[in-house]
Amino acid sequence: MGKRYSPEQIVRKLREAEGELASGSTVPEVARELGISEATYHRWRNRYGGMSASEAKRLKELEKENARLKKLLAEKELDIDLLKEVNRGNF
Repeated sequence: MGKRYSPEQIVRKLREAEGELASGSTVPEVARELGISEATYHRWRNRYGGMSASEAKRLKELEKENARLKKLLAEKELDIDLLKEVNRGNF
């Protein structure tokens, strides 16, 4: 697996890429210079394009919090199912 970049680093790299593309470079050339694949460049652009570094950081924080809340909800659902089984006398 490759290197993980922070949202702020990704936004910085995308800004670099925009400058290179504006000066006539192609996407494959820019991706090579950034040390990433073309697919990664396009994925980053779709996800972080037009964001500021602080917005990208906030997005990452919200995604992390959302994952934590989903895990808590799943655990609660399991607890409820377990209590229903106990209540039915299946234990």
